[in-house]
Amino acid sequence: MIQANSPNLKSWIEVESGSDFPIQNLPFGIFKTKYLTPVAGVAIGKYVLDLVYLHENGFLDGLGLPPGIFNQQYLNDFLKLGRKKGREVRERISQLLRHDNDELKANPAAREIALIPMQEVQMQLPVRIPNYTDFYSSEEHATNVGSMFRDPKNALLPNWKHLPVGYHGRTSSIVVSGTSIHRPKGQIKLPDSDQPVFSPSRKMDFELEVAFVTCTDSRLGQSITTTEAEEHIFGMVLFNDWSARDIQQWEYVPLGPFLGKNFGSTISPWIVTLDALEPFRTASPQQNPEVLPYLRFQGEKNFDIMLEVFLQSEKSEPVTISRSNFKYMYWNINQQLAHHTINGCNIQVGDLYASGTISGPSPGSYGSLLELTLNGTKPLTLPDGSKRTFIEDNDTIIMKGHCEKNGVRIGFGNCVGKILPSL
Repeated sequence: MIQANSPNLKSWIEVESGSDFPIQNLPFGIFKTKYLTPVAGVAIGKYVLDLVYLHENGFLDGLGLPPGIFNQQYLNDFLKLGRKKGREVRERISQLLRHDNDELKANPAAREIALIPMQEVQMQLPVRIPNYTDFYSSEEHATNVGSMFRDPKNALLPNWKHLPVGYHGRTSSIVVSGTSIHRPKGQIKLPDSDQPVFSPSRKMDFELEVAFVTCTDSRLGQSITTTEAEEHIFGMVLFNDWSARDIQQWEYVPLGPFLGKNFGSTISPWIVTLDALEPFRTASPQQNPEVLPYLRFQGEKNFDIMLEVFLQSEKSEPVTISRSNFKYMYWNINQQLAHHTINGCNIQVGDLYASGTISGPSPGSYGSLLELTLNGTKPLTLPDGSKRTFIEDNDTIIMKGHCEKNGVRIGFGNCVGKILPSL
């Protein structure tokens, strides 16, 4: 096991029980303050560790890092150094933060500058995203949707268990957690009408997803195998792929989602490294029929990430509306990247690959209101007595995710977005 993942590690920085960011995590992100332009940092407890300060003051010497690598608006150039270099940096930061290491601990002036309380920072989009792909990899979700809109006896289309279905999305409207989204407008077709109308969406929904971020550029024509895939993946984020169900339902045949999706998606600001997730690997669901050779894999390629979705209205505190888990994914990240590149499609540093809606086997684990309310026919009741079939104006959706094992909790932070009225 990677040393930085040891459950026995303790930091000289106080980390509260239940924190998403113990010393075993150390996720990377981009932040700014009243005094700092956007720069790279690492989360530890209630603090952000300024990597520019560490680098410029010798704390990261010996790692062969280029000048200014952390003094940038995005993490792309750092990610491009590869997983091995990212691992070395994480290991060094882990050493600096260990309870028995005095290099930073015994330097009050350095600590004062390098450690910034989280309430004083504003998190930014962590990477410049060249390309975004959204998959459709949860069997439970695909079955639920297929049952609602097609034949329940043939909910999955014939190709679904043979390949990870996906589509290319829009990168310009991907925003960091805390950014509000205006309700989209478009064509919708009401059940009692033969003609569409132009209207703000009446079926605004969230989609609970996890996405991975790549850290290499591949050549056009090159394919990445399931065995090689993880060396091309730096880490993972939470992802809310907002969906206007009524716009999507009218437009998606024959080419798939367009205006029903491209108005906005939200990611959490911290990239949790695959190295930090290593102890939480778990077996994938059994795949039947057997997949083609290029999609076969060895070992445990899923991750036991517990997920929660909260809805907060203007009049109520956040209430849990879904509890799910990333381990339910039928198609794993190795298969997704292998399939994505099997035709020679080249990948780029900072590419984002989302899982698709993550739904579990029980109603309380469904990853969208479409499923939770059975397309609006079974409303949810909130603590203030109000009901929801879909998201109303000024509702806020909060997603959380964490892994837990041997007394260690690795969290992703929050993925938060508020729906504002249409412009």
